[in-house]
Amino acid sequence: MKTFVIPSFYRSPIISAVKNKRKLNDPRKKDFSPSLLDFGTVQFWFPRHFGFCYGVENAIEISYKAIAENPGKRIYLLSQIIHNPSVNEDLQSHGLDFIQDTLGNQLIPWSEIMAEDIIIIPAFGTSLEIEVKLNEIGVQTNAYNTTCPFVEKVWNRAVKLGKSDHTIIIHGKYNHEETRATFSHTRQNAPSLVIKDIMEAEKLSNFILGKVSLEQFNQDFEGKYSENFNPEKDLEKIGVVNQTTMLATETQEITDYLRQTMIDKYGKENVKDHIAETRDTLCYATNDNQSSTIGLFDIEADIALVVGGYNSSNTTHLVELLEQKFTTYFINDETKLHAKEEWSSFDIHRKVEEKVKVNLNNDPLRIIISSGASCPDVTVDRVIQRILELTENDFPIEEALRGMK
Repeated sequence: MKTFVIPSFYRSPIISAVKNKRKLNDPRKKDFSPSLLDFGTVQFWFPRHFGFCYGVENAIEISYKAIAENPGKRIYLLSQIIHNPSVNEDLQSHGLDFIQDTLGNQLIPWSEIMAEDIIIIPAFGTSLEIEVKLNEIGVQTNAYNTTCPFVEKVWNRAVKLGKSDHTIIIHGKYNHEETRATFSHTRQNAPSLVIKDIMEAEKLSNFILGKVSLEQFNQDFEGKYSENFNPEKDLEKIGVVNQTTMLATETQEITDYLRQTMIDKYGKENVKDHIAETRDTLCYATNDNQSSTIGLFDIEADIALVVGGYNSSNTTHLVELLEQKFTTYFINDETKLHAKEEWSSFDIHRKVEEKVKVNLNNDPLRIIISSGASCPDVTVDRVIQRILELTENDFPIEEALRGMK
């Protein structure tokens, strides 16, 4: 596995030690049981996999490489490199500016971008339309393209599906940068449609089975399909790919549901002619993080904490999983832990950050901590240290790490 060169302030003495010990004991990543870091009166439980993934570390390495190699030049990010505020803020502190926001709204006019400027393409990738625009300006886009290899894998699979006359069904959030980029690529090779969840899969199924009208289909999916999309013809043969940060289990649920739809319509013996097997497009890191989170359900804990950017899709899905069993708080850093009795937490359902009452008086206090793929380990370190401070726990960190289970 590649080792990335990223600034030292992203590394952490606590979480790096936790991960290194698990790596030594389980090099093939077969054991999804959680880890326990015991401080006596406070116990921290961690999933087997959490935090920075390959694609994120790759993006960070390339971004700081661009800064180091281009002193005096104007350096731009197409949009947020990843969905983490501290990472983006640090890059901006080095003089980088965003050309667009996360919704694709223009912050800097294309007319101000020059051929000699340095442009960093984010980990989510970008649309073919923006690539054309940059090429017209004369900007070289290959040198600092941080598109995640697993996103590109989805694109490549979609090309093969298009060549075999499949329509591409993208499981994703329509306005997410990655989904916009994937949609842009897939629609060049095949009719394409974006669905966000199992409820939209059911609506799609109802049309395939002739239960709803073409008018209803157009109403349900307006603006979510490619130009000249013909539902009556283009939904006879499909393949499902995903936005890599979505719940892998939900992508598989949608695929299985649509496969059953094709069985119902065409018969089991013909199903392979109408829906492709696309399990290989699921991102292993997202899948591992989500499977590890589910592995926490076997333990008893007082609260769960998820650390990461509030606009991070993969982090939000970790919150969704944990809140099924635990009282779960979503924070972007340690500054949200104001006092022993009151924190600020982001509500993923109402999309607001609010102050919440917490109880840290149990002895031992059992806390689950996880973080999204775009959250630096050092941020989780600071969360741990803040909780120890709030609970007046002075148990030596080195001793806790030595006894880690």
